[in-house]
Amino acid sequence: MTQYTDKIKEIANRVLTEGKVEMVIGFRKGSVPMMNQPHLATCAKSVDELVWDSSCGLNLANYITDKKGSIGVIAKGCDSRNIVTHIIENKIKRDQLYIIGVPCNGMIDHHKINAMFDTEVQNVEDSGDSITISGSGFSETMSKQELLAENCAVCTHRNPVEYDELVGDLVEEQKDVDQYASVTKVESLSADDKFNYFEDLLSPCIRCYACRNACPLCYCPTCFVDESTPQWVGKSQDPTDVKTFHLLRAYHCAGRCTDCGACERVCPMGIKIREFTKKLNKDCQDLYGWEAGLSLDERPPLDSFRTDDPDEFIK
Repeated sequence: MTQYTDKIKEIANRVLTEGKVEMVIGFRKGSVPMMNQPHLATCAKSVDELVWDSSCGLNLANYITDKKGSIGVIAKGCDSRNIVTHIIENKIKRDQLYIIGVPCNGMIDHHKINAMFDTEVQNVEDSGDSITISGSGFSETMSKQELLAENCAVCTHRNPVEYDELVGDLVEEQKDVDQYASVTKVESLSADDKFNYFEDLLSPCIRCYACRNACPLCYCPTCFVDESTPQWVGKSQDPTDVKTFHLLRAYHCAGRCTDCGACERVCPMGIKIREFTKKLNKDCQDLYGWEAGLSLDERPPLDSFRTDDPDEFIK
C-alpha cells in the first residue's frame, strides 16, 4: 500500500500547488488500529499525513456535500459511485471536483478481527495480500481475503467509475460472487421468522446514529428522527422506535445505496445494518436493472418515471 500512499501524496501536492483545488480530502492514521480518519489537506505539511491502506473504509463522499470552492477527493469504487449520486442530486457540481481514483481490493473488517483475539489488537500492518495483526504477546499474519468486510467480499465495482486521475492500474472486477446471498436467505423465511430475525438483528441498537452520520446519503438538514413538529419517532429505546428509525432510513436510501459498508463499519454494536439496504438494492436491480452511481447520465428509478416501469407490485 506504500505505492498508493506515495502516489496519492504526489498528486495531492501537485493539484494543490497548481491551484486546481483548495483542499484534498483523504485519510490519515486513526487513533486506534484499523480506523483511519478522514483528513483535509491544504498544504504540503498536511498532505504528508495522507495514507492509504486496507483500513480506509469510510466513504469520503460524505465530506463533499454542499462544499464551496474546488475540492480534491480520494475515491475508491464505492466512494466514486456516491460522488456520482451527489452530482445527480445537485449536492455538488462535477466541475468543482478533482477525483483521485483508487482501484480497490477491499477493506478489512475491524469487527471481525477484534473478535478473533482475546487481547487488544494494537497494530495492523498491511502488506497487500496479507495482513499482520499484533498485540501484547501475539502476532499473526493472515490472508487479506479472509479478513475483508462483507460488503467488500461481494463488491463488483472495485474500480472508480468517475475520476480525473488514477493512482494505479485498474484491478480485475469480481464476477463470480452472489451479492444478495444473505437477502435471498431472509426472503425464504416465513413472515413470523422474518419479523423475529429483524427484531433480533436490531435488539443491540443504542440509537447513537453513527450509521446515519457515516452514510453519504444522509444529508438532510434535519433528520426525521430530530423533527419535533411533528415528532415522527420517539427518542426512547422502545423497539418500535428503533425499528422505525432503521426502516425509514433504509427506504430513504432506496435506489441510492452503493453498499459502501460505512454504516456497519462505524456501528459500535456490530449490527448488520446492510441487511435492510441490500434488500432494496436487490429489488432495484430485479425491477429496474439499476445499480446506484454508475453513470452521470441516468437518474435513480425512484425519482424518474417511464411508461414501461413495472407495476406487478400493485395489488
